[in-house]
Amino acid sequence: MAREENRRITDIGTLKALAHPLRMQLYRLLFVAEAATASQLAEQVDEAVSLVSYHLRKLAEHGLVEEADPRSADARERWWRASSEGVSIRDEDFQDAPEKVAAHLAASRLFLEQRVEMYRRYLDERAHWGPEWNAAARDSESLLRLTAGELAALQKDLTDLLKRYDEQGRAREAAGGADGREHVALHVYGFPFRV
Repeated sequence: MAREENRRITDIGTLKALAHPLRMQLYRLLFVAEAATASQLAEQVDEAVSLVSYHLRKLAEHGLVEEADPRSADARERWWRASSEGVSIRDEDFQDAPEKVAAHLAASRLFLEQRVEMYRRYLDERAHWGPEWNAAARDSESLLRLTAGELAALQKDLTDLLKRYDEQGRAREAAGGADGREHVALHVYGFPFRV
């Protein structure tokens, strides 16, 4: 089955389905693993298999995950995968009603909290990654003077660059070049502020 390149979420039901803390965690794990069973995911999130199965079915109802081809001979195992190469949630799709604004804000805050927790975990484990990864995993903050149009262009350029690196990395890995390759999270926020 070919996956959709990037799923744009525009309805409040799908947004709410994804914006559940455990569901977002399961979605992220499936995206990284490419495919997994409810049992495998339950082990990673320390939850009951029945609860994980329930939340996977909820994600599937909204087309966020789908059944994957089996990766073992055990016919009892049900394999899942993310149904697209990613999701995008845009502010403009949730501005026409107060409940949509509130749902979008709640989802954005949840996603931020989970990203911050990912980074905190890295900071706590940094000593175990070694000098090469620690030198590569720098953080930075840039305070720029831009227009909204320039910020949009910058975001597009960054997205295109990230896509190119991802495609190159996946191609090298498929060709047998997985030595030293790890999952990497890169969080980019561009937003206006006043002092």
